[in-house]
Amino acid sequence: MPVFQKDPCGFFCIFMTYGAVLYADYVVVRWIVMQTMSTTLWGSLHVVLFNIIIFMLFMSHARAVFSDPGIVPLPKHRIDFSDSHSEGGSIAPKEDWTICTRCEMYRPPRAHHCRICKHCIRRMDHHCPWINNCVGEKNQKYFIQFLVYVGLLSAYAIALVAWSWYSECEDCPKDIRLKQSRILHSILLIMESVLFGMFVIAIACDQFEAIFTDETLVEQAKKQGPFRPRKPRLALLAEVCGRGHPIMWFFPCHSGDKFAVEPLMNYNV
Repeated sequence: MPVFQKDPCGFFCIFMTYGAVLYADYVVVRWIVMQTMSTTLWGSLHVVLFNIIIFMLFMSHARAVFSDPGIVPLPKHRIDFSDSHSEGGSIAPKEDWTICTRCEMYRPPRAHHCRICKHCIRRMDHHCPWINNCVGEKNQKYFIQFLVYVGLLSAYAIALVAWSWYSECEDCPKDIRLKQSRILHSILLIMESVLFGMFVIAIACDQFEAIFTDETLVEQAKKQGPFRPRKPRLALLAEVCGRGHPIMWFFPCHSGDKFAVEPLMNYNV
Protein backbone atom coordinates (compact mmCIF):
# COMPACT_ATOMS: atom_id res chain seq x y z
CA MET A 1 0.00 0.00 0.00
CA PRO A 2 1.50 3.40 -0.97
CA VAL A 3 2.45 5.67 1.92
CA PHE A 4 3.48 9.32 2.05
CA GLN A 5 4.45 11.32 5.11
CA LYS A 6 3.41 14.97 5.50
CA ASP A 7 6.76 16.15 6.82
CA PRO A 8 7.97 19.65 5.76
CA CYS A 9 11.62 18.59 6.07
CA GLY A 10 10.93 15.61 3.83
CA PHE A 11 9.22 17.80 1.23
CA PHE A 12 12.21 20.15 1.16
CA CYS A 13 14.72 17.31 0.78
CA ILE A 14 12.72 15.70 -2.04
CA PHE A 15 12.47 18.97 -3.99
CA MET A 16 16.16 19.64 -3.36
CA THR A 17 17.04 16.18 -4.69
CA TYR A 18 14.99 16.55 -7.86
CA GLY A 19 16.28 20.09 -8.42
CA ALA A 20 19.92 19.00 -8.08
CA VAL A 21 19.48 16.05 -10.45
CA LEU A 22 17.63 18.09 -13.07
CA TYR A 23 20.26 20.83 -12.86
CA ALA A 24 22.99 18.24 -13.43
CA ASP A 25 21.12 16.97 -16.48
CA TYR A 26 20.77 20.52 -17.80
CA VAL A 27 24.48 21.26 -17.41
CA VAL A 28 25.59 17.99 -18.99
CA VAL A 29 23.30 18.31 -22.01
CA ARG A 30 23.38 22.08 -22.57
CA TRP A 31 26.87 23.11 -21.49
CA ILE A 32 29.01 20.01 -21.92
CA VAL A 33 27.62 17.79 -24.67
CA MET A 34 26.12 20.47 -26.91
CA GLN A 35 29.16 22.72 -26.49
CA THR A 36 31.99 20.18 -26.80
CA MET A 37 30.55 16.96 -28.32
CA SER A 38 27.73 18.10 -30.58
CA THR A 39 29.41 16.81 -33.75
CA THR A 40 30.22 13.30 -32.49
CA LEU A 41 28.21 10.20 -31.69
CA TRP A 42 29.86 10.15 -28.28
CA GLY A 43 27.78 13.16 -27.32
CA SER A 44 24.50 11.37 -28.11
CA LEU A 45 25.71 8.25 -26.30
CA HIS A 46 26.60 10.21 -23.17
CA VAL A 47 23.21 11.94 -23.16
CA VAL A 48 21.40 8.59 -23.42
CA LEU A 49 23.48 6.89 -20.72
CA PHE A 50 23.30 9.87 -18.38
CA ASN A 51 19.51 10.03 -18.66
CA ILE A 52 19.14 6.28 -18.22
CA ILE A 53 20.90 6.62 -14.86
CA ILE A 54 18.62 9.56 -14.00
CA PHE A 55 15.55 7.48 -14.89
CA MET A 56 16.70 4.60 -12.67
CA LEU A 57 17.49 7.10 -9.90
CA PHE A 58 14.01 8.63 -10.05
CA MET A 59 12.33 5.21 -10.16
CA SER A 60 14.25 3.84 -7.17
CA HIS A 61 13.67 7.08 -5.25
CA ALA A 62 9.93 6.96 -5.96
CA ARG A 63 9.74 3.34 -4.79
CA ALA A 64 11.62 4.25 -1.60
CA VAL A 65 9.34 7.25 -0.98
CA PHE A 66 5.97 5.63 -1.61
CA SER A 67 6.60 2.01 -0.58
CA ASP A 68 5.41 0.68 2.74
CA PRO A 69 8.66 0.36 4.74
CA GLY A 70 7.16 -2.42 6.85
CA ILE A 71 4.48 -0.77 8.95
CA VAL A 72 3.15 -3.03 11.70
CA PRO A 73 -0.65 -2.76 11.38
CA LEU A 74 -2.59 -1.73 14.44
CA PRO A 75 -4.68 -4.52 15.96
CA LYS A 76 -8.39 -4.30 16.56
CA HIS A 77 -7.85 -4.07 20.31
CA ARG A 78 -5.23 -1.95 22.06
CA ILE A 79 -3.39 -3.01 25.20
CA ASP A 80 -5.07 -2.07 28.47
CA PHE A 81 -2.12 -1.11 30.65
CA SER A 82 -4.32 -0.96 33.74
CA ASP A 83 -4.50 -4.75 33.88
CA SER A 84 -1.47 -5.72 31.82
CA HIS A 85 0.16 -7.33 34.88
CA SER A 86 -2.98 -8.85 36.26
CA GLU A 87 -4.13 -12.41 35.74
CA GLY A 88 -6.50 -11.46 32.92
CA GLY A 89 -4.19 -9.01 31.22
CA SER A 90 -2.91 -8.94 27.67
CA ILE A 91 -0.71 -11.80 26.52
CA ALA A 92 2.01 -11.29 23.91
CA PRO A 93 1.51 -13.35 20.73
CA LYS A 94 5.08 -14.66 21.11
CA GLU A 95 7.73 -14.52 23.80
CA ASP A 96 10.11 -12.26 21.87
CA TRP A 97 7.46 -9.64 21.03
CA THR A 98 7.73 -6.34 22.86
CA ILE A 99 5.28 -3.63 23.86
CA CYS A 100 5.08 -0.27 22.09
CA THR A 101 3.62 2.19 24.55
CA ARG A 102 2.93 4.76 21.83
CA CYS A 103 0.96 2.42 19.56
CA GLU A 104 -0.38 0.53 22.61
CA MET A 105 0.22 -2.85 21.03
CA TYR A 106 2.65 -5.73 20.82
CA ARG A 107 5.23 -5.52 18.06
CA PRO A 108 7.36 -8.25 16.43
CA PRO A 109 11.11 -8.57 17.00
CA ARG A 110 13.35 -5.88 15.47
CA ALA A 111 10.40 -3.52 15.01
CA HIS A 112 10.83 0.03 16.32
CA HIS A 113 8.55 3.04 16.64
CA CYS A 114 9.17 6.07 14.41
CA ARG A 115 8.03 9.32 15.97
CA ILE A 116 7.74 10.97 12.53
CA CYS A 117 5.81 8.20 10.77
CA LYS A 118 3.95 7.47 14.03
CA HIS A 119 4.07 3.73 13.36
CA CYS A 120 6.15 0.76 14.37
CA ILE A 121 8.35 -0.33 11.45
CA ARG A 122 9.64 -3.86 10.93
CA ARG A 123 13.45 -3.97 10.95
CA MET A 124 13.59 -0.20 10.99
CA ASP A 125 17.00 1.20 10.10
CA HIS A 126 16.31 4.95 10.37
CA HIS A 127 13.95 7.66 9.17
CA CYS A 128 15.44 9.40 6.14
CA PRO A 129 14.22 12.90 5.17
CA TRP A 130 15.69 12.45 1.66
CA ILE A 131 12.97 9.89 0.90
CA ASN A 132 10.46 11.32 3.41
CA ASN A 133 10.00 7.82 4.75
CA CYS A 134 11.48 5.24 7.04
CA VAL A 135 14.07 2.80 5.74
CA GLY A 136 12.74 -0.57 6.80
CA GLU A 137 12.20 -4.17 5.86
CA LYS A 138 10.27 -3.56 2.64
CA ASN A 139 12.00 -0.54 1.05
CA GLN A 140 15.66 -0.79 2.06
CA LYS A 141 16.51 -2.25 -1.34
CA TYR A 142 15.10 0.80 -3.15
CA PHE A 143 16.90 3.17 -0.77
CA ILE A 144 20.26 1.49 -1.45
CA GLN A 145 19.56 1.60 -5.21
CA PHE A 146 18.88 5.32 -4.91
CA LEU A 147 22.24 5.83 -3.18
CA VAL A 148 24.07 3.79 -5.81
CA TYR A 149 22.53 5.67 -8.73
CA VAL A 150 23.26 9.06 -7.13
CA GLY A 151 26.88 7.97 -6.68
CA LEU A 152 27.10 6.76 -10.30
CA LEU A 153 25.55 9.98 -11.58
CA SER A 154 27.96 12.11 -9.56
CA ALA A 155 31.01 10.19 -10.83
CA TYR A 156 29.71 10.31 -14.41
CA ALA A 157 29.15 14.08 -14.23
CA ILE A 158 32.65 14.70 -12.85
CA ALA A 159 34.17 12.51 -15.57
CA LEU A 160 32.31 14.39 -18.33
CA VAL A 161 33.39 17.77 -16.99
CA ALA A 162 37.00 16.60 -16.69
CA TRP A 163 36.96 15.23 -20.23
CA SER A 164 35.48 18.44 -21.63
CA TRP A 165 38.29 20.44 -19.99
CA TYR A 166 41.05 18.04 -20.98
CA SER A 167 40.15 17.42 -24.63
CA GLU A 168 40.75 20.02 -27.32
CA CYS A 169 37.63 21.06 -29.21
CA GLU A 170 38.23 22.89 -32.47
CA ASP A 171 34.50 23.18 -33.21
CA CYS A 172 33.58 24.65 -29.81
CA PRO A 173 32.04 28.14 -29.80
CA LYS A 174 34.63 30.90 -29.55
CA ASP A 175 32.32 33.38 -27.84
CA ILE A 176 33.96 34.34 -24.56
CA ARG A 177 30.60 34.64 -22.78
CA LEU A 178 29.69 31.07 -23.72
CA LYS A 179 33.05 29.84 -22.48
CA GLN A 180 32.60 31.67 -19.17
CA SER A 181 29.08 30.29 -18.76
CA ARG A 182 30.27 26.76 -19.49
CA ILE A 183 33.10 27.06 -16.97
CA LEU A 184 30.77 28.49 -14.31
CA HIS A 185 28.15 25.75 -14.76
CA SER A 186 30.86 23.08 -14.85
CA ILE A 187 32.35 24.28 -11.56
CA LEU A 188 28.92 24.32 -9.91
CA LEU A 189 28.24 20.81 -11.25
CA ILE A 190 31.54 19.50 -9.87
CA MET A 191 30.85 21.03 -6.45
CA GLU A 192 27.36 19.52 -6.41
CA SER A 193 28.62 16.11 -7.59
CA VAL A 194 31.43 15.97 -5.03
CA LEU A 195 29.08 17.01 -2.21
CA PHE A 196 26.30 14.57 -3.05
CA GLY A 197 28.76 11.84 -4.05
CA MET A 198 30.59 11.90 -0.73
CA PHE A 199 27.29 12.11 1.15
CA VAL A 200 25.74 9.04 -0.49
CA ILE A 201 28.98 7.04 -0.25
CA ALA A 202 29.02 7.60 3.51
CA ILE A 203 25.37 6.58 3.86
CA ALA A 204 25.84 3.56 1.56
CA CYS A 205 28.77 2.36 3.67
CA ASP A 206 26.56 2.54 6.77
CA GLN A 207 23.81 0.63 4.97
CA PHE A 208 26.08 -2.20 3.83
CA GLU A 209 27.68 -2.40 7.26
CA ALA A 210 24.22 -2.72 8.80
CA ILE A 211 23.33 -5.48 6.32
CA PHE A 212 26.55 -7.47 6.72
CA THR A 213 26.53 -7.22 10.52
CA ASP A 214 22.78 -7.97 10.59
CA GLU A 215 22.29 -4.98 12.87
CA THR A 216 20.28 -1.89 11.90
CA LEU A 217 21.33 1.63 12.82
CA VAL A 218 18.60 1.77 15.47
CA GLU A 219 19.87 -1.48 16.99
CA GLN A 220 23.44 -0.16 16.90
CA ALA A 221 22.36 3.02 18.70
CA LYS A 222 20.50 1.00 21.33
CA LYS A 223 23.40 -1.50 21.57
CA GLN A 224 21.01 -4.42 21.14
CA GLY A 225 23.46 -6.51 19.11
CA PRO A 226 22.88 -8.89 16.18
CA PHE A 227 19.71 -10.94 16.45
CA ARG A 228 20.55 -14.03 14.41
CA PRO A 229 23.45 -16.44 13.89
CA ARG A 230 26.16 -15.29 11.50
CA LYS A 231 25.25 -15.81 7.82
CA PRO A 232 27.16 -15.43 4.53
CA ARG A 233 27.15 -11.90 3.15
CA LEU A 234 25.38 -13.00 -0.03
CA ALA A 235 22.56 -14.49 2.03
CA LEU A 236 22.23 -11.28 4.03
CA LEU A 237 22.11 -9.23 0.82
CA ALA A 238 19.45 -11.58 -0.57
CA GLU A 239 17.29 -10.96 2.50
CA VAL A 240 17.24 -7.25 1.63
CA CYS A 241 17.39 -7.24 -2.17
CA GLY A 242 15.36 -10.36 -2.93
CA ARG A 243 16.00 -14.01 -3.62
CA GLY A 244 15.78 -13.64 -7.39
CA HIS A 245 18.74 -13.38 -9.76
CA PRO A 246 21.36 -10.88 -8.49
CA ILE A 247 21.04 -8.86 -11.70
CA MET A 248 17.55 -7.93 -10.53
CA TRP A 249 19.03 -6.28 -7.45
CA PHE A 250 19.93 -3.28 -9.63
CA PHE A 251 16.38 -2.66 -10.84
CA PRO A 252 13.70 -0.88 -8.78
CA CYS A 253 11.19 -3.72 -9.03
CA HIS A 254 10.18 -6.81 -7.11
CA SER A 255 12.90 -9.46 -7.31
CA GLY A 256 11.52 -12.44 -5.49
CA ASP A 257 10.22 -13.01 -2.00
CA LYS A 258 12.67 -11.20 0.21
CA PHE A 259 10.97 -11.53 3.54
CA ALA A 260 8.69 -13.97 5.22
CA VAL A 261 6.20 -11.73 6.95
CA GLU A 262 4.36 -13.58 9.63
CA PRO A 263 0.78 -12.35 10.08
CA LEU A 264 0.19 -10.03 12.99
CA MET A 265 -1.92 -11.93 15.48
CA ASN A 266 -4.90 -10.24 17.05
CA TYR A 267 -4.93 -10.44 20.81
CA ASN A 268 -7.74 -9.87 23.21
CA VAL A 269 -7.69 -7.73 26.31
